[in-house]
Amino acid sequence: MWRVGIDVGGTFTDLFAWEENTGKQVTAKVLTTKQDRSIAVLESIKKAGIEISNISYLMHGTTTATNALIERSYPDAALITTEGFRDTIEIGRQHRQNLYDPYQTKPKPVIKRRYRYTVPERTNVHGETERPLDVDAARDVARKIRDAGIQSVAIGFINSYASGAHEEQMRDILRQECPDVHIVLSSETRPIFREHGRFVTTAVRAACMPVMVKYMDDLENRLGASGFTGKLLILKSSGGVMSAEAARHHPEDMLESGPAGGVAYGSYLTEQSGFDRILHTDVGGTSFDVSIVEHGKGLITRDHELEWEVPIVVPMLDIHSVGSGGGSIGWVDAGGSLRVGPKSAGSEPGPVCYGRGGTQPTITDANLILGRLDPTLNGKLDLDLEGAKAAMQKLADQIGLPMLETAEGMIRIGCEYMAQAVKKVLIARGRDPRDFVYASFGGAGALAACFVARSMNIPKVIVPAHAGVASAFGATVMDLRQDIEQFYYSPVKEADLDRVNAILDDLETRAKKELVAQGFTNEAEIQISRSAQMRYVGQSYEVDTPLPNGRLTAGHLPGIEDAFHSVHLQEFGVSSDDFAPAFVSFSVTAIGGMDDPPPVELHYSPDDSVALKGRRAVYFDGEWHDCEVYDGEALTTHHHITGPAIVEYDHACTVLPPRTLAHVNAMGALIIDIEI
Repeated sequence: MWRVGIDVGGTFTDLFAWEENTGKQVTAKVLTTKQDRSIAVLESIKKAGIEISNISYLMHGTTTATNALIERSYPDAALITTEGFRDTIEIGRQHRQNLYDPYQTKPKPVIKRRYRYTVPERTNVHGETERPLDVDAARDVARKIRDAGIQSVAIGFINSYASGAHEEQMRDILRQECPDVHIVLSSETRPIFREHGRFVTTAVRAACMPVMVKYMDDLENRLGASGFTGKLLILKSSGGVMSAEAARHHPEDMLESGPAGGVAYGSYLTEQSGFDRILHTDVGGTSFDVSIVEHGKGLITRDHELEWEVPIVVPMLDIHSVGSGGGSIGWVDAGGSLRVGPKSAGSEPGPVCYGRGGTQPTITDANLILGRLDPTLNGKLDLDLEGAKAAMQKLADQIGLPMLETAEGMIRIGCEYMAQAVKKVLIARGRDPRDFVYASFGGAGALAACFVARSMNIPKVIVPAHAGVASAFGATVMDLRQDIEQFYYSPVKEADLDRVNAILDDLETRAKKELVAQGFTNEAEIQISRSAQMRYVGQSYEVDTPLPNGRLTAGHLPGIEDAFHSVHLQEFGVSSDDFAPAFVSFSVTAIGGMDDPPPVELHYSPDDSVALKGRRAVYFDGEWHDCEVYDGEALTTHHHITGPAIVEYDHACTVLPPRTLAHVNAMGALIIDIEI
């Protein structure tokens, strides 16, 4: 039986699979079918030559929920909130994205104002009812929602993190009046304080639920009709997988579903290569994703912003994305300057050289023109070099530069956008780039990796085996995961430990039950990790602090405070003994371990010369170089390659610019040393 990982991106859908008995591995890459992404899922399985009936597990990363939110392409949803809080999700936190820009505008609210309703009710911060829910007003709102034909409703009352009784009462009334509507409660979605993040996350869940229910239904129906009887698992933004049924009802957990697979591969690399600090990067046709992997784990954030002032307050891998990929389009702004992206040609029509109707030059076209890409993409597609040159010449004429300089300028600009994204991630988490290895994933990743790493003074790059389908590979090494959180505020020294232990015990029980409900049969093998979101008294932000397992006692508190000081120092470069640490909430993560994949298959030839495919003229720094071109799959540990050179793989291509040296390690990864 086969274990299959599939990542649906904006341009390509990638597949990596391994056979559980023999260890055989296969890969595939097809263009994403934007009109129905589930079609590309089946096309990738067919291209890989796998019988669908022989798949035991299908791990699937999808951008469906993210795309629906960014494009606001979901059915109208409604929000019911406390009287006086109708506009909370639109007012936000009164932050400014650009302090001195008088023309900036906020994104469109997740739920339109005309579908935001209020009812009289009030719960205080202790969970006590100060004003009962107005049942008549609640029923009137429910009828308005029914008459408007709304498919999903978010209920978010003030202080419901302390008690969700009023939200549950409102849900019962809605079910009487609108029995077929999807209903989401903020007290169940994320029972934490700060109403803006809680309301927005609940609104996101409600808005995306009809989209994800339809997508999951379509996908399962297509798979079932083709003979699939295995288990469908969906990648979570927090770095695990969940059942398709859970995915239907928790779309907020899938906003970084695709990139999460790449982070999982980064964690796998730590185990296999020994690199303890890896900067995971993934370049596809549309975007560049970057995140930190330390000690085998991706860093987690609880304040991810889908867009400015659109916070998603669920545990997510701290992944930063920018619109810079192989399909990023070159253009000239009003001031006559060359710009690249964020608009992408995507898969339809794609880069000009794909011959599918594209007319604007992209990064892929630039790489082809400069000799860095094989004109046949390793026999997969005959690229239109002359068409790419013609499109690039039009752009060059606009800015008054030679065509080759324009093409190289596009790549430099695109790489600098990526470097700035890397800088943002590292600086925000207080890390030094020189301590990291730059891991390059994605079909277009290794084309830019050395340039971005050099810009950030990162001395070493790793291009692992199957880098072109890394997120799909990572999907196959992910475990079932459930994260649950509960608000509890108290200075550490004043905490009611009986109450704290009761909260942690309840969270552990619920997390384990959720994994069992999703199909993990051996509850005894579920691994539990616990953490507290902590801050200094008076602060307005928290950091994750690990907690010991077992029952907490007063003897544990000094160690917990020391751990908090250390984490705060790591994240912000400062800690203090003058301010008391405080608990804000507690979290439990339950992990149901899946089988590890077999070692990466290495298809080495005993004849080292087989790896050399030929030579090709490649343009670097304003001049042509006669470069050796290697077959990446045929490289052995005996090879040492001095740049400039090109290393081509089935689904990716590595560019080694001048002043680089590369070799292959025992796991088949290309290790590149960069002269900074």
